[in-house]
Amino acid sequence: MRIKAARPYFLILFTISASWTFAETFSGKCVGVGDGDTISVMKSGKAIKMRLEGIDCPELGQDFGTRAKQFTSAMVFKKIVSVKEYSQDIYGRTVVRVYIDGQDLSLELVKAGLAWYFNAFSSDPVLAAAEKTARNQKIGLWSMSNPIPPWVYRRQHGRRAARIFMVRRRSLA
Repeated sequence: MRIKAARPYFLILFTISASWTFAETFSGKCVGVGDGDTISVMKSGKAIKMRLEGIDCPELGQDFGTRAKQFTSAMVFKKIVSVKEYSQDIYGRTVVRVYIDGQDLSLELVKAGLAWYFNAFSSDPVLAAAEKTARNQKIGLWSMSNPIPPWVYRRQHGRRAARIFMVRRRSLA
């Protein structure tokens, strides 16, 4: 009797899809905020760098980039948050949704006009509706006539442009 070659591939695909379907949830203290959509949370005694799922905040060198970081810091820094893990991005960050006092941090950033709904990697209708409302009401970055999305900014200025900007800014102070 021959075993079909497709069966091992099925098992691999099932294992991968199961890891996406069954996300781990845990609570931990937020110990760092890199920018509006990147934080570090303690898990099993280690600070884990995490990227918020479903959104993309302006880079620190962009309009509203610093404001997005301040907003995120005010909501979660030094607080115990609930984290739902989804996957890992190409930079090794865990992609998560973060909740504090029943509020979804990704959603709150979009409602405040401090993040784009990142529809290239998310299909969340709640985030899409929140962005539409913020745009219509000209909240935050939507108050500008032509806000530049962070993915366009990164293409024009390089991925590390925001970090270089902040280092230069600190050294001038």
